[in-house]
Order: sequence, then structure tokens, then C-alpha cells
Amino acid sequence: MKVLIILTVFITGLIITVNCATYKNVIFMHGIFAGPSEDIELIAWIQKAHPGTNVTAINMFDNYKSLTPIWDQVHKIMPDVQKVMNSSPQGTILICFSQGGLVCRGLLSVLNHNVENFIALSSPLMGQYGDTRYLKYFFPNYVKSEIYKYFYSTGGQKWSVANYWNDPHHQQLYLKYSNFLAILNNQTFNPKSQEYKQNFLKLKNLVMIGGPDDEVITPWQSSHMDFYNANETVVNMRQQPWYINDWFGLKTLDNRKAIHIFTEPGVQHIHWYRTKAVFDKYILPFLT
Repeated sequence: MKVLIILTVFITGLIITVNCATYKNVIFMHGIFAGPSEDIELIAWIQKAHPGTNVTAINMFDNYKSLTPIWDQVHKIMPDVQKVMNSSPQGTILICFSQGGLVCRGLLSVLNHNVENFIALSSPLMGQYGDTRYLKYFFPNYVKSEIYKYFYSTGGQKWSVANYWNDPHHQQLYLKYSNFLAILNNQTFNPKSQEYKQNFLKLKNLVMIGGPDDEVITPWQSSHMDFYNANETVVNMRQQPWYINDWFGLKTLDNRKAIHIFTEPGVQHIHWYRTKAVFDKYILPFLT
């Protein structure tokens, strides 16, 4: 099974028809070193709040396979996501956790989609630069200040994490070697830049959720599309060149009042999708 589809069964076909017509299909993309089982509680909450909702959990690139280059993930997942979208003419909702948020950004750039709301849950949307436990486990011989020597190489880019590694001290190398994030942001030449931008602008709402106690996304404000400058000072999204120059549509979405940024303290990384308060306050309102 390439996708895991969970559909609440009701007593009569009439109720199923009514609910499926009322609630949009939801697609969940898991994070790094994980799989569709991440969203068991999330699915239960969705279906309790909106009975009959069709929730599709992407059952690909789980666990160690999540280290596959992100463009490979995007293109492999794309046909299955398109099928779900085609079955939901009233619109689709994406909930994407951690690295999954970048996979979803890729999908939203290459697909002529009908996604209305993209909910990015603690995702390194503008990249990662930190000595996290994941980095130490898989690359024990490197620290954040040195791993650019490997990540910013042809071989290094074969790892998903390297595709969005954004070293603020080595931006020229980032622009030269980053074969995902820099392209997605239209920071480097991309013959499909306008196509990517127009597809991204099909969104009705971009919802970005993160918090200061995450302990994995670094800086945690990357979940809000903020990022470090060369002094490792976090600069707000609206002061960054990708926003000011509207490279991929962020400013246009903001002018449309389509961007919603939420901060929730006290939530560690692996608890975002299993914290009911986060669901109630920031996800549930965007499921219709």
C-alpha cells in the first residue's frame, strides 16, 4: 500500500455522502525517521470533530528511507497525492510535520493542485542549522559549523537533511550546491520558477506552527520562515529577501492575508502532532 487511507464508516450511505461532501480530504505527511503511524491521534481528533473526513496518511519514505533526497520523495509521492486531490473537487488540506513540511512545499510547487490550506507543523521551512540529536546520531563526526564541507557537495546532497541545510556562514556554497531549498525558494536559477510560484499561490491559507521549546528545528523560527543572518541572529520573514522580493509568492500571500503564524511554548518536537491543545487552537479551525 503506497498510501494508508482511513475513512470513518457511518450507519447509512446517506450520512457518508453528506459528510464527505462537507469536509475536505486531508493528507498527512510524516516527518523524518517516522511514518504514517505518527498521526494516529491526529486522525482520531479530526474524525471526532468532523465525522466522515477522508484522511490519507502518506505511507512512503518512512524511517531511514526518509533520508532519501527530497525531490525524489516529491516525485514519487506526487501521483498518489494527485489521486487524492482528484477525488476531492471541493479542495484538499495538507497537514505536514517536520521534514514533511518541506516535502509538501515541493508538492505545492510542482503540482497544479487544489490544496486550500497548507498546515506546516514545526517544519524547517527555511532550512536547518543546528547541533540536534539527529545530526549527532547520523553524522557523529561533524558539528554544525563543519558539516557544510560534506553537505555542500554532490555526494552530500544525497541526504534529505543536506537538501535544506542552510548554513548562514557559507551562503555561496549553499546557493551553489543546495539542489532543493535554494531552488524551491527561487534563490538560484530555476527555469520553472514562475510555475512554482503560481502553483504555490493557489493556496488559500498558509498556516505555520512552531515554538521555542521544540529542541530540534533550529532556529525554531524557521517554522515561521524566519532565519539566521550571518551573525546567527534570527531575522523575521518580512525582513528577508525571499519575502521582500516575493521570490516564491510569500509576500503576495501575506498581502492577501493568507498567512497565519502561531507560536506555542512548552511543546517538544515529537509532541506537536499529539498535543490536543495544538490541534484545537491551530489545526481544527483550518480543516473546513
